Amino acid sequence: MAHYGGRNYSKLTKTGFLVGLALFVVGTGTELVGHALFGSLPQWENTLLFAMALVGFAIGFASPFVFGIIMPLTE
Repeated sequence: MAHYGGRNYSKLTKTGFLVGLALFVVGTGTELVGHALFGSLPQWENTLLFAMALVGFAIGFASPFVFGIIMPLTE
């Protein structure tokens, strides 16, 4: 596939997916470990970790569609 405008869509797709996966794993893993070790966490930590998991899921799910399918088709 030709690269137009200097964009490397395959690298953007892989990087976006891995960033989303890392956010999701850190958010859910920390929440599970935190509850297992400390019992109840403060509400701000629960909110932060839940938001990390949601944002990570959204980035990891949307990145292959946006950078792997939609963006190359629009050029």
